[in-house]
Amino acid sequence: MTSQAKVDIHSDHFGFPFHTSDVFCTTNTPQQALYGQASYVSITSNPNTTDNLTFLTIQNHEIKESFKYKFTICISNLFGEYNNALQFAQTMEVYKLIGVQRVVIYNTSCGPDVEKVLRYYSREGMLEVVPWPIDKFLTPSTGWRYDLHHGDIHYYGQLATLNECIYRYMYQSKYLLLNDIDEIIMPYNHGKLEKLMDTLQQQHPNAGVFRIENHIFPKTQFEDTGRFRLPQWRRVPGVNILEHIYREPDRKSVFNPTKLLIDPRRVEQTSVHSTLNQFGPAVIVPFDVCRMIHVRAPLQGHLAKDQLLVDKKLWEFEKRLIPSIDNALNQSGLL
Repeated sequence: MTSQAKVDIHSDHFGFPFHTSDVFCTTNTPQQALYGQASYVSITSNPNTTDNLTFLTIQNHEIKESFKYKFTICISNLFGEYNNALQFAQTMEVYKLIGVQRVVIYNTSCGPDVEKVLRYYSREGMLEVVPWPIDKFLTPSTGWRYDLHHGDIHYYGQLATLNECIYRYMYQSKYLLLNDIDEIIMPYNHGKLEKLMDTLQQQHPNAGVFRIENHIFPKTQFEDTGRFRLPQWRRVPGVNILEHIYREPDRKSVFNPTKLLIDPRRVEQTSVHSTLNQFGPAVIVPFDVCRMIHVRAPLQGHLAKDQLLVDKKLWEFEKRLIPSIDNALNQSGLL
């Protein structure tokens, strides 16, 4: 059976001309009573033929209680020949130690060293790389503001990939973390993400969206002793996150964007820093319970080192982290 589709354009698009949209199959038709509940769905601009269509399985007819993965991270986009291989490998190994089983990356373009690391983690089974050649069809923006960055679509289609990842893993993973490649959603009061989520779900049983505060660790400020300036990493391109223990203080007068830790079955639509449609409340997690370690260019570049806060959370993983990073880089062919 065929039915007229309904298109729901997402409310958040940062002013760009092309918007992420949901296409709904309206099933309250006389044919439904005749044919019963549909098991597969496709989309076409020509309702007179079903030849050469790709049909997707409809998966939400039954409630699932068990999942292949407990925690999956959705990283929205790689573009611009991104080649920060050292930070990426370090971050992936931190993910393992805090309880992440799966990482999904949408890849438009990356550099040769990151490509080697992607291949290693794909072979290992932790990583799914989804090809995302958006630049073959539209002119992507390299920034999030249309008045400054222009282009057809926001940030290489970041909003589309985040929403696609939610539905791709909705019935594969119990929880999803939606963050960028240079960010780590880190539990501070709990050793692992599982214990964090057990506590948060007990405190907020009706919530499926947890917003995690962003905290900047400037890559321009280095730890003084050089204890993690390891010789084997010197020729690997990228930022060494273990050298950056200084955190910018929170500014109460400036909006601090959050990233998301969600139950994907309770989210219908998301933006980058908050969900657009979800079932139940969204909770902002206190920064002392969980916060984001975001090693990047400073936002408060005028601050001297003694005006920053010392945060050595990553050093707690030193004994297990260093050997695992070395192994990943070696297996990737970078050592």
